[in-house]
Amino acid sequence: MLQIYEGFPERLLDLEAARLKAELAGPSLIEVPGRREPPLFVSVLLHGNETTGWEAVQRVLSAYRSKTLPRSLLLLIGNVDAAAARVRRLPGQPDFNRIWPGTSLEDGPEQRMAAEVVARVRSRGCFASIDIHNNTGVNPHYGCVNRLEGPYLQLAALFSRTVVYFTRPHGVQSLAMANIAPAITVECGQPGSPGAAEHAAELLASALQLSRLPQGVPAGVSIYHTVAAVRIPRSVSFSFGAGEAVEMQLMDDLERCNFRELPAGTRFARVRPGSGAFFSVEDNEGRESAAEYFLREGDEIQLRQPATPAMLACNEEAIRQDVLCYLMERIAPPEQAAAS
Repeated sequence: MLQIYEGFPERLLDLEAARLKAELAGPSLIEVPGRREPPLFVSVLLHGNETTGWEAVQRVLSAYRSKTLPRSLLLLIGNVDAAAARVRRLPGQPDFNRIWPGTSLEDGPEQRMAAEVVARVRSRGCFASIDIHNNTGVNPHYGCVNRLEGPYLQLAALFSRTVVYFTRPHGVQSLAMANIAPAITVECGQPGSPGAAEHAAELLASALQLSRLPQGVPAGVSIYHTVAAVRIPRSVSFSFGAGEAVEMQLMDDLERCNFRELPAGTRFARVRPGSGAFFSVEDNEGRESAAEYFLREGDEIQLRQPATPAMLACNEEAIRQDVLCYLMERIAPPEQAAAS
C-alpha cells in the first residue's frame, strides 16, 4: 500500500486534500532533501477530513519552491481515500491513527503499512516527529506528548503552551514515533478555522529551522494528563438537546466545556426514564471505570468528581467513530531546570 517518493511532486502543491487521491495511489511517504540531517518526520491526513496538516505543508513547501529546505523532510500523506470522501475514515477501514506498532487491532494491510513507515523512519534517522490533526468540536490549539521529557515538551511548546500528556489509546502515531525521536501530536482546532493552517505552518517552519531541541522543560507550559476516555455504547441511542425519542440526550452546549475544569455534579446527559443507558469509561489501565467518574442522579448523568474534558463535540458520527470526550487532570511540569 505504501507509495515511496524521492523528491516532492510539485503538482501536489495546488491540490486540495480531496483531490490527492487522483495523484497518489495510497498512503505516500515523500522525502524532500534539505541542508541538515536527520529529517523531520511529519504525518498529515491520518484522518481524511482533518485537512489543516496538508494545508500547512502546502504553505511551507510553497515558500521553499525555489530554495532548499533547512532540514530534510519525511512527509507521510495518510488516508487519501477518506480525504477524497471528506470523512475521517471509510466504512470498513481502521482508524489510521490506531494502526501503529503497539496497536491492539488485529493485523491487516494498514497495520503493515504503518509498521513499514516506522521501519523506514528508524533506518533513515529522525530529528523529531509531528503528527497534525484537527478537532471536531470547539477546542483550543494544543500539543500532545507521550513522554514528560524536555525535548518532547520543547517541541510541543513551539506550537502551544497548552500541552496534553497521554499514554492511551494504543496504536497512535506519536506513541510509536516516541520510541525513535521526540514526537508530538498537534490539534489545530476545527478544519478550515481561521488561522489553523497558518499556525501549523509556523510550527513546521520553526521545527525545520532548529539545529537541536533544548533539553530543559520549557517555562510557562500548562500540562493536562488524560486519565479516561468516555464513550457511548453502540447499543445506546443518543441525540443532542431535547425532543428526540432516544435513550440519552446529551447537553447541547457540552463542547463549550472543553479545557474547563468542571465541578462534581456537572450534568452531561439526561436519560429516558426506565432506561439503563450510561457511559462507558476506560481508564489508563484499560479498565471499565464509569462509576468512578459518573453517577446517575434521577434521570441525569453527572460528573462524580471534578474533571477537565477535551474533544467534546456535537457530532454523532465523530462520537461513534472515536469517543465522546477524554477526561483530564492538571499536573505540574516535571522537576527539571526550566530552559532559558
